[in-house]
Amino acid sequence: MSAPVREWVTFADPKRKKHIWHVDVTFMLSNYQCIFGQGCQGVLTEKSPEMSQGCCSYGAHSSGPKDRKLVDKVAAKLTAEDWQFIKKGRGKKGVWAKAGKNNYRTRLVEDACIFLNRPGFDAGPGCALHVYSMRTGVHHSDVKPEVCWQVPLRNIEEFDEDADDGIVHHRLTEFARHGWGAGGEEFAWWCTEAPEAFTGSEPVYRSLEPELRKMAGDALFESIAEYLDSRRTEPARRVPHPAETPVQLSATRRAPA
Repeated sequence: MSAPVREWVTFADPKRKKHIWHVDVTFMLSNYQCIFGQGCQGVLTEKSPEMSQGCCSYGAHSSGPKDRKLVDKVAAKLTAEDWQFIKKGRGKKGVWAKAGKNNYRTRLVEDACIFLNRPGFDAGPGCALHVYSMRTGVHHSDVKPEVCWQVPLRNIEEFDEDADDGIVHHRLTEFARHGWGAGGEEFAWWCTEAPEAFTGSEPVYRSLEPELRKMAGDALFESIAEYLDSRRTEPARRVPHPAETPVQLSATRRAPA
């Protein structure tokens, strides 16, 4: 019998009736950590660590008007020391570009997100909004587009319109390649598949606790954390993340001619 490759646990949302959460135990107990600037290969069609773009090459899609309003408000507070492309961002075009009906993403400048500072900038490469969060002591989830602060986490909401129970299912898991759509298959590298990204000192549910609290709510997070805390005491039961234990393929055996 094949060994399981991923484990899930289910919780009822204590605050919202008819909301059920299916939590990816395998990823939450893994030691994944973002390695931007420390081995991240980027999300282009070829590995490109020297460009220091991380997952910012294609801009950030807005989750809605509230998301855009927040980013606009924070962008107005950035200084030239925070943001390499501040003049372009403060120009007539602003920071958002239309990406379809009722769909917006951050504008691209020099083939990457307008908020992405490039190598050689005094503040260093990386997100200008993140620079601001560190300068002001505000958590980055309070200043960045929703998709940016959630990655590598993902909350997939599923509602069965054919069912009459009205239940909304949430899958709280990792942001895998398929989260990017068809383009994700073209990436030369993606972090949640890379063993070098699974080197954190804490499991995901602790290292990304602020993000998880914001995504699931404090009450639900406490229930999830209590369960995962108990599971940490039983390492033999844990289903390791596939990237933590990459498959080693032996040489192919050829049939005799």
